[in-house]
Amino acid sequence: MTHVLPAARPNALAWPLIGFRLLLMAIMLAVCTPLHFLWRALGLGRWWPRVFLSSIGLVAGLHLRVKGTPAKGALLLANHVSWLDIPALSQVTGSAFVAHDGLAAFPLLKWLCEMNETVFIARHDRKSIAAQVQQVRTAMDQRGSLTLFPEGTTSDGTGLLPFKSALLSALHPLPPGAVVQPVLLDYEEAPGIAWVGDEHGLDNFKRILGRLRPLRLTLHFLDPLQGADLADRKSVSAAARARIAAEMSR
Repeated sequence: MTHVLPAARPNALAWPLIGFRLLLMAIMLAVCTPLHFLWRALGLGRWWPRVFLSSIGLVAGLHLRVKGTPAKGALLLANHVSWLDIPALSQVTGSAFVAHDGLAAFPLLKWLCEMNETVFIARHDRKSIAAQVQQVRTAMDQRGSLTLFPEGTTSDGTGLLPFKSALLSALHPLPPGAVVQPVLLDYEEAPGIAWVGDEHGLDNFKRILGRLRPLRLTLHFLDPLQGADLADRKSVSAAARARIAAEMSR
């Protein structure tokens, strides 16, 4: 797959729009945070992180279209193009996420992720694999939908990177009633918004917030895996990637 160079950084005319959008995001954070803690204290579930993430996508200009039916309580295996993937999937499914532990090094990001009950995984710490597997299984049992990006990083959206199957060991044996569903995130202008190459995350964030054009994304919820596709983690990984690739090529 060929990675395209990211678009130019925002020009001077884009800064007022970036500032306005950041202000709206800050207001939504200030509104949703105390309501989240109140809801959690009352045992009313993880509603406000979904509202906040949905609002982030809306403020950023994200326009969603959904094809297929999201399975309730599923483990979603999706391709990964942008940080916008997270507000999009959260808006449609209310999903929590599996993320690498590098994000935990940034206090604000860690705090935001923890409000949405993110499962942090140390990919290179083999000693903690058993504990990490249990975290994922507990999340599937207690939190409803959980999303994992098997590519392990973002692509330019025009193709797929290899899927890494190591964390899928948490699926075997499957928790009772668990469903594994592949999802294709299909951006209309994927190469222009993808976070790839040497672009700093903050630069990508500002570049997207400085856009006037809407960000159109179609989420394709494909048929859940069944039968031999669920035989082991490598089968799950290969089957999910094959289905997403087939849908991408249509």
